[in-house]
Formats: sequence, C-alpha cells, structure tokens
Amino acid sequence: MGKASEYNSELTTQRVEAFSDGVFAIAITLLILEIKIPHLGGTSDGKTLAQALMGLWTSYFAYVVSFITIGIYWANHHYLFKFFKKTDHLFNLLNVFFLMCISFLPFPTAVLAEYMNNPQERHSAVTLYAIGLLLPAFSWFLFWFYGSRNYRLLDHKLAPRFVKLLTGQYLLSILLYLIAVVISLWFTTTGLILCVGLTVLYLLPPKRPIYR
Repeated sequence: MGKASEYNSELTTQRVEAFSDGVFAIAITLLILEIKIPHLGGTSDGKTLAQALMGLWTSYFAYVVSFITIGIYWANHHYLFKFFKKTDHLFNLLNVFFLMCISFLPFPTAVLAEYMNNPQERHSAVTLYAIGLLLPAFSWFLFWFYGSRNYRLLDHKLAPRFVKLLTGQYLLSILLYLIAVVISLWFTTTGLILCVGLTVLYLLPPKRPIYR
C-alpha cells in the first residue's frame, strides 16, 4: 500500500505546474526589463522627456503583445493540466522544451522593439518575432499530443471528440504562425498584423471540457 501511494505521488502534475509557474513569472518579468529609461542628451537635441517616452512606443507595443501572449499560455497551461492525471519522464522533458520556448520570447520581443522603425531591418525583426511565437505553439502541441495520444496520461473520462478538437485547434495554431513567418519574409506589416491578430483571437475563453 505504501509503495503504491509513493508511486502515485511521483506521477502527480503538481511539481510540473509549480516549476512551470516559476518560469512563466520570470519570462513575463524579463519583458519589462527590456524597456529602458530614456536618457536625454542635453537641451541641444531639443527632445523633452515626454517626447523621449513617446518615442519608446515600439517597446510598449512589443511588451503588451508578448505579455498577453505569455499570459494566455500561462492560463491555458493551467486549463490543460486539469486533464492530465499523471506525468512521465518524456512528458516532463517536453514541458521543459515548451518552457524554453516561452523563455526565449523576450529576446525577439526586444529585437522587434528595437528595429520595428528601421525600414532596412524591420522584416528580419518581424520574422524573428513570428518565429518566437511559432516555437511555443509547436512545443505546446508536442507535449499535448504525447500526453493525449491513446489517453497515455489523460483523464479517460474526457470525450474522444473533445480530445480531437483540442488536437486540431493546436495544429491549426502551428499552421497559422507558420503562415505568419512565411508572409513576414515578403510582407512585413501583414505578417505582424497576423501575429497580433492571433494573440487577440486566443484571448477568447477555451473550450469547455466534454466528458463521456
């Protein structure tokens, strides 16, 4: 009885969620650290503090979009983990890979903020940002697909059609972000609009679970 209880406790998702929350918190905090306080070069340049702060609008824009994106993943991470009854070693590693992709997002956010107003480098910055959004979507699908395949780690009470619905939804996310990456190579503004549009779309509440 004792061994069985110990075995079951090792397969709970609580430690995975706690570790994930910590990574989410760090990643979302790093976003604001990329917005630097402007330093005026003297009165000769004619720029006031208010003008310098307004000049940081690209940083504010990138910060808000990425903050919302990470926040959505955090909320959906808790939503999804309600459906997993246990974990295993590979599932934990796939979750770590997802968290690595989340932790990477502040970097393309900073690049986008720095070069969005640069006509020569804007396309590279937007493409990198689209890739930064694609990676969490891809890694999210990996750990979901592994855990839900044949109900490997999933609650068996969930209806198969609900599991298929989520799988299709996450596949579609990968496709849409991939389209955004490709479009951004030639049509920078359109690619960025698609990225922002997807972020706004994912603000919608998730599907209510369906049980057998």
